[in-house]
Order: sequence, then structure tokens, then C-alpha cells
Amino acid sequence: MLTTSTITHMLPAQDTDRARHFYGDQLGLHQTGTGPDGTCYFEAGSGHVIGLRPLPDTAPSENTVLSFEVDDISAEVHDLEARGVRFADYDSGDLRTEGHIATLGNEKAAWFSDSEGNWLCLHEVMR
Repeated sequence: MLTTSTITHMLPAQDTDRARHFYGDQLGLHQTGTGPDGTCYFEAGSGHVIGLRPLPDTAPSENTVLSFEVDDISAEVHDLEARGVRFADYDSGDLRTEGHIATLGNEKAAWFSDSEGNWLCLHEVMR
């Protein structure tokens, strides 16, 4: 059944070596293997997998493709910045960031792109 399946999030990678460095060294994720087609797989939390598939002629999505739920978004932003991750800042309409973090209802969020231009997000649910 799909409700008990492990989910692998497949993302395009124009340069898999560059992407492997970003996800492994900058995000600190553990690479679990490489598929026969060159797809690099990384563990991403409880039972989730990220696959970086070599697709050199594919444009990245303009929308968020992954969002990591974290307990302390400020600490995560600080840690990732120290690893060289660059966060986007916004100041338009209802979307405003302070210290790279936006407050949206009962959530806080911060966005960054990976080495391939895919948009990723950190989010914290405020309880």
C-alpha cells in the first residue's frame, strides 16, 4: 500500500558531482548509494530519500520542491549559512523575511536553492 511506502523525492541534477557536494557537505545529508543511471541517493529524515538524477538538459522548478520541517529554524539557518548555504530574502506583499525567515500564520519558513537551482525550504511549525 502507498500509505506505508518509503518516498524517494527525485530532483534533477545538471552536475551530479556538484549536487553530491551540496547535499552531502553543505546540507550534511548522508549519501546511501548511486544507482545504475548515476542517480545519487541521500537519507533525509525518517524514511525519506532524496534522489539526484543526472539530467543535464533539464531546467529546475521555479517552485519549492522540498521542505524540511525543523524544530528550531533560526538554529538551522545559522548552521546552514556557516556551511555556505545562501538564503533568499523577500520583501513584497505579505511575504517578508527577517534574518532570512518569514512568518506565515503558525509557521516560519526560509528558502534557498541547491547547487542545481532547485528551491528548497526549511519550515518550523509554531506550537
